[in-house]
Order: sequence, then C-alpha cells, then structure tokens
Amino acid sequence: MSGKTEFHDLSLLIRAGNPLINIETHEEKRALSLLAEIAVHLNKPLFSWDHVDGMRRLDLAQDVAEITDTEDPIDALTQIKSAEKSCLFALCDFHHHLEDAPKVIRLIKEIAQEHGSKGHSLIFISHEIDLPSDLKRFSAGFQLALPDETQLEALIRDEAKSWSKKNHGRKVRTDSATLKKLVQNLKGMTFADSKTLIRNVIGDGAIAEEELPAVNKAKFDLLDMDGVLSFEYETSQLSEVGGLNNLKNWLQQRKAVFLDRSIPLDPPKGVMLVGVQGGGKSLAAKSVAGMWGLPLLRLDFGALYNKFHGETEKNLRESLKMAELMEPCVLWFDEIEKGISSSDSDGGTSQRVLATLLTWMAEKQGQIFIVATANDISRLPPELMRKGRLDEIFFVDLPDKESRADIFKIHITTRQQNIYDIDLPALAAASEGFTGSEIEQAIVSALYRAYAEKQPLSTQSILNAVQSTSPLSVVMAEKINALREWARDRTVIAN
Repeated sequence: MSGKTEFHDLSLLIRAGNPLINIETHEEKRALSLLAEIAVHLNKPLFSWDHVDGMRRLDLAQDVAEITDTEDPIDALTQIKSAEKSCLFALCDFHHHLEDAPKVIRLIKEIAQEHGSKGHSLIFISHEIDLPSDLKRFSAGFQLALPDETQLEALIRDEAKSWSKKNHGRKVRTDSATLKKLVQNLKGMTFADSKTLIRNVIGDGAIAEEELPAVNKAKFDLLDMDGVLSFEYETSQLSEVGGLNNLKNWLQQRKAVFLDRSIPLDPPKGVMLVGVQGGGKSLAAKSVAGMWGLPLLRLDFGALYNKFHGETEKNLRESLKMAELMEPCVLWFDEIEKGISSSDSDGGTSQRVLATLLTWMAEKQGQIFIVATANDISRLPPELMRKGRLDEIFFVDLPDKESRADIFKIHITTRQQNIYDIDLPALAAASEGFTGSEIEQAIVSALYRAYAEKQPLSTQSILNAVQSTSPLSVVMAEKINALREWARDRTVIAN
C-alpha cells in the first residue's frame, strides 16, 4: 500500500462519518503527519493531545476559541464535546485512560453519538488499543502501511548515501544477492525500525551475508514476539546431521523453488517428522533453516495454553501473524501433539486450536515453511496427517550402522578431538539401537572420564560409555516397534 493509498483510505474513513478511529502503531509521528495532510485536504482543524504537551493545534489555520491547552483527559474530552466547529482530534496513548474509567468512556460515547451534528472525529494513536465494548460499535480501525520492497530498497540506498557522505565519499560494499536478501529480511518492519536496522548493518561500510542472521534476531526483538514464539538463533547445517539422506535430498530438491517465487512450481508447504525421541528430529528442523539460510521460529505449544476462555486461540493467532511478518522463514511446531491432541478436560480448547491451525495452514500465502515434529503419533488427529496440509510425512527411525558412524564422527570432530585414532566402524557396531542423542551422551561421558584420568579420548573409553548405557530401544522396545509398524505404510523413511 502506497502513501497515496494510505491518505485516501484514512480520508475515506473520516469522511464516511466514523466518529472513533483506532490507529495501532509505534510510528506516532508518521500517523500525525498523515493526519496533518488530511486535515488540510478536508479543511478541518487538527488537534493532538498527550500526557506531556496537553492539547496542541497541529495545523496552520487559526485557533478554535473553544479549545484550550489541558493535560487532563476528562477536561480535554469535555472541551471537545463542547466545541461547535468540526475538528479532528488525535489522542496519543489514550488507552491508559480507558480502563475502569466510566466518566471517560461516557464522554467519548457522547462525542461519538453527537458526530452527526458536530462532526468531531477522535483518532486514537497508540501501540495497542482495546476499546470497551460499548464504544466499539462507533469505531473503525486503520493500519499504517509497512514499506514494500521498492521502498525498502530506497531506504537502504538513502542510508548508504548518508553513510558515504559521513565517510569521505566511500561506497558501502555489497552485492545484489545480499541486498535482495536484506530487503526480504526487512519486510514486515515499520519505516522507522527498518531505518534503525539498516544503519546498524551498514555501520562498518558493508552489507555482508553473515550479518543477516543478526538482522533477523533484531527484527524479532523489535516485533516483541518472544514468549510463545521464540527465535532460534543457532541453526545447523545438514552436514551436521548424520543419516536422514532421503530427507536431505527432498529438501535440496525444493530449496530453489521455495526461495525463488519466479519459478513456476507450487512452493513446498512443509513436512511432518515423526519418530523415536532423541532420533534427531529437532536437529533436522534446525537444519532446514540453516540449509536454506532462513530464520527459524519455534512455536512452544506448552506456553500457548491459557486458562482463560479464548486466550489460547488468540495466542496462536497472534503467533502465526507474527510469523508472517518474519517471512521468509521456517516455522517449527515442536512436539505438536501436545497442543492439538483432543482432551475431554480442556473444554474443547485443543479442538479450537486445531481448527485455527488447520485454517491458517490452508490459507497461508507467504513464504513460511512448516516443520512439525512429533513423538506420539497416536495423539495426532487425522485432519493434520492428510496430504495437502503438509507435503510429506517422514519417519525418523533409529540410525543404521553407517549413520551411527557419521554421528560419532560429527560429535567427536565438533568437540575438536582427534578422529584418526578412533575406530568408527567398531563404535557403530557396538551402538546398535542407539539414538543420535544417546551417541552424543556416550561421547560426553567418555570425555569426562578421559579428562579425569588425563588421557586422550580413545575408542575403548567410548566403548565403555556405550556398554554402560541402556538405550531407549531396549527400555521402550514395545512402543518403538509399534511406532515402526505404524510408519511402515504411512510415511517416507527419512534415512
């Protein structure tokens, strides 16, 4: 939406006779500037009110005699109610005076009811506005447009020119591919926040690809999404994941189509990863983001639930809306069965959460790739499992011998140990039935033992740790066998 469209749409709301208009934004100055342009166009006086400066005239026309300066909200509303000349009133941060304030609410209601005779418009400007129910019927909402790709490119070039002037004509270094990625990462931000992030990026005179993850984290922080939705700063490359070759090939084939919307193919929607706990599903989810160079958001279904009716679904809707502002991204539903499995004791909340999630998955248009992980497939509803919601269901089984050797190698080299003296085939053979996390813990245990004995890590020390471990495949053999049987004809084997 362009600036002209903003001007037209807000002017239309005012001319249509909406007595109360809500503008939820952090860009107060931009909203006031837009209103000032509209006031000139409509030939209406414009006032603003806030806690510090009280009532001020913002347009250049002569004062309205009935309106005087006041910092008291009730006095301000009383003056507005009494004024005979039709005016626009921008009330900044007025949400503080709407809670348990019957006189304030009554005054606003009377001003709204008299709009037909006096024509006053109250425009509430705040980062968050929730009008009482008896005022909502008089109100209309309006959102300031976020910058589009063309405007973001212009912001970057303007900031680069400004940096160049301050640094003796030096040019900001970058390339077209990185510039394009930065524009994509800035989408969903306000003009002011975009400028702040751009200045931080070009502060050293370069726009480099390695700075983009930090931009995504800063964007996430500015959007204030932490809580139910979290930003996973540390993502992995698929080279750090042992096995899962079928999943790796599937993702590699679809990478270009997801990232480049000009390719005439339907972009991939996402995958479901089911399997043994500790088998590497979480690491695989992180690796999708690392492989595709995208931010990873994790939705915590445990933090989603709220005891108050309707709040859980609201938390989910807000989280999904925030994820859309971070696109392109990977959205990880961790242990999804905990949030959508039906229960007789939750008053239907889990069913409403499932309905909200399925509707969003069916309607979403943005570049959001879903990775859902689950341990207990018996609690997954059939509506989620059918093709069309997600592209594929992968079963992450216990790693085979070759994959176990890869996992040992990855964890040993990651900890900067000498891999050449380690007998990987022997370790792989001895660890049959181990998950990736159990292999990792065996290496950690062997390292502690080696450090205490002041000896280097050896094949024997790792074998001792492996032999002293009872893997999950033994402790929960029946459950794992049942899971494998279920997955046989319903899923694609990830390895």
